[in-house]
Order: sequence, then structure tokens, then C-alpha cells
Amino acid sequence: MKLVILDRDGVINEDRDDYVKSPAEWVPIADSLEAIANLTQAGWRVVVATNQSGIGRGLFDMHALNAMHEKMHRLVNQAGGRIDAVVFCPHTRNDQCRCRKPAPGMVLEIAERFHVRPDSLPMVGDSLRDLQAIDAAGGHPILVKTGKGQKTLAGGELPEHTRVFDNLYDAAEFLIQSPDYQ
Repeated sequence: MKLVILDRDGVINEDRDDYVKSPAEWVPIADSLEAIANLTQAGWRVVVATNQSGIGRGLFDMHALNAMHEKMHRLVNQAGGRIDAVVFCPHTRNDQCRCRKPAPGMVLEIAERFHVRPDSLPMVGDSLRDLQAIDAAGGHPILVKTGKGQKTLAGGELPEHTRVFDNLYDAAEFLIQSPDYQ
């Protein structure tokens, strides 16, 4: 099975310093929906793994998060793609949970749920913590320059095997065409 994990904010949709708190604030990044459609049509399973500490901070509730994800699923479906699952961490950094990236908890949960080895998984993210989470699970980190990606790249602390692309569309094209993922 070909499965890719995507971060949400800054990879699929525009990120905001004040958090994406409602469906109206959930705005797709150019070509991200098409990228997911291309992955789906090439036989990839797509799973989103996202930190959502806005819940733990009381900035929005589960109803709002579900509404944002419903919009994401609807727009991806309209583009011809599919997201197979969304896994999220509602905790804040102070909670010190195992699921909040950079911890690998969500990656390991996805691997178990879909019966794949964590070390076979690519993960596309825009922040160092996304890359650290997949690296800690033995997988393949992919950085996109959208969202916080430029800042992450400038920080220079990337895991050793990190691949870098301008956006999700370019990362998806790489995955679809790469013999390493056939």
C-alpha cells in the first residue's frame, strides 16, 4: 500500500498566526487540492496528521474542527481526490502528550491503523516538528516551502534525509513518479 501523511495547516491550507478556527478561515493553498487528487488517482492513500492545540487553548471546539475537516474533505472530493483519515492532537505543548508532533504518536497510530511499517511512510510538512515526528518513527521527511516552510528551511536543523519542495503539488509529483515509492 502506498500511503502518505500530510500535515494540514501550511501544507494543504493557508496557515494563520492566530490559528485556523473556522471553516471560513480554512482556505486551501493553490494546487494543494489537485495534489491530493493526483495522489489519490495514482493509487496513494492520503492521511492528514495535524496538531490542533487551538482546542486545548479553548480557541475553537470539536464542532468547529469537524466543520473545517468536512470542508476539506468536500473540496478534496470535488477536485477528484480523497483523504482516507484525519488524525489530530488537541493538546497543548504543556500537556506533554505522546501524540503532539514532534512526538511520533500520530505517525505510529496511522501505521498501526493502516497496517504499514512506519519506516515506509513519507510525511509532508512545513514545520520542523512535522519532520521530527516522521523521522522519529523512521519514515521519510518531506518539507514544503509553503506555510512555515521557508522559515523551517532557513533554520537549518532538518533531519538528514529530508527532501524539500516548493509546495504539496511538487512533493506529490515526486512521490507519484519516484521508483522508491512504487
